[in-house]
Amino acid sequence: MRNVLAAALLLSTSLSTGLLVSRDASAQTRDLATSGVLLDRIAAVVNEGVVLQSELDEQLQSVTERLRAQRTELPPQSVLRQQILERLVLQEIQVQRADRLGLKVSDEVLNNALRDIAQRNGLTLDQLPDALASQGINYAAFRDSMRREMTIQMLRQRDVLGRVIITPRELDQAVARMSSAENQEYEVSHILLSLPQAAEPGQIEEVTKRAQDIYQRASNGEDFAQLAVTYSNAQTALDGGKLGWRKGTELPGFIAELATKLEPGQVSAPTRTPSGFHIVKLNEKRSSGGQVMVDQVHARHILIRPNALQDDAAVEEKLRNLRERIVGGEDFAELAQNNSEDPGSSAEGGDLGWKGPGTFIPEFEAEVARLQKDEISQPFRTQFGWHIVQLLERRTHDNSAEERRRRAYEALRASKADEEAEVWLRRLRDEAYVEYKL
Repeated sequence: MRNVLAAALLLSTSLSTGLLVSRDASAQTRDLATSGVLLDRIAAVVNEGVVLQSELDEQLQSVTERLRAQRTELPPQSVLRQQILERLVLQEIQVQRADRLGLKVSDEVLNNALRDIAQRNGLTLDQLPDALASQGINYAAFRDSMRREMTIQMLRQRDVLGRVIITPRELDQAVARMSSAENQEYEVSHILLSLPQAAEPGQIEEVTKRAQDIYQRASNGEDFAQLAVTYSNAQTALDGGKLGWRKGTELPGFIAELATKLEPGQVSAPTRTPSGFHIVKLNEKRSSGGQVMVDQVHARHILIRPNALQDDAAVEEKLRNLRERIVGGEDFAELAQNNSEDPGSSAEGGDLGWKGPGTFIPEFEAEVARLQKDEISQPFRTQFGWHIVQLLERRTHDNSAEERRRRAYEALRASKADEEAEVWLRRLRDEAYVEYKL
């Protein structure tokens, strides 16, 4: 359990590690002034905040241990230190922007995320603080770290995903690529050499030469992971540039185009996009997929919401009476049209169509799962109001086409978001005031 929990905690703090104390910089400054004792040093000033040396040292140790465990050849310590410092600077910039926009993660949302981490490790939320303490992790600091990570995720949802637009033509093309590639998956590594938005000709020439040099070194067999750690400006740099196994449609478009033309072990020539120059290495590829068979249910329901004129008890009783009328022979569809307050299904007589697992909220899905064919449930409550539901049929359905289209949409959205995020982060970095102190 210890290793599993440690892995979960590493994942959950990947964005926010190093952000815990920067908010308290002014308090530490006061301590220094009154006591004369050096508590910490400032590694970088970032707008109105700071990154502290203790954060940098902690991250340096953590990343070094991880890269050694992955058997990645380490670059010089000064190079790795600068890469980590730049990552912490970017995180601080994002946290500051979220603060300015008033983005907040409520205690309820935070507790749900912590509860999920605990459950994945066979714990309750109440047991999590002791489990963390046994690994030398302060629970209050961990909560703060989680809140900051989730805040950054909210910021990216707002600033990045909101700009992603997928046209019907793009989706059709993505589905076609997915079908023709027979669900090929690629294990890819990637190096980004970023360019400022308003790059001078001299800067472009310098980065172009560096990209060509890295490409030649990688092509000649130099360790790609070490080159990524040393030179890449991508968010995956400290992972050796590895993107993990992804289907072609899950990769950013230009990376997918390059990867499909490479054989395992080959490296692409530098390719320029709005975010900079990219070098891609295809590590492995494999086939996956096939038929997607899902159990589906066909159901219909009547929904009535409590209001100022009828409370929960009155609504429950009304639905109980409607159920008795249906059991007595009245038409379900007609009663749904006249009584249901679900705008999506009332006009269809309450018909919800064929749906697969995860379509309905858990309480509704659980009620449907308990029913026999043609059986009508007793009234039950969900977050939307009170329901009665009738199961019409069950079937096992070949959902391959629908599932392929859904996956294509999600993958296309994620790949576009990856591209947009790199440009967005570079723009935030270019606009920020950063002064290195080390």
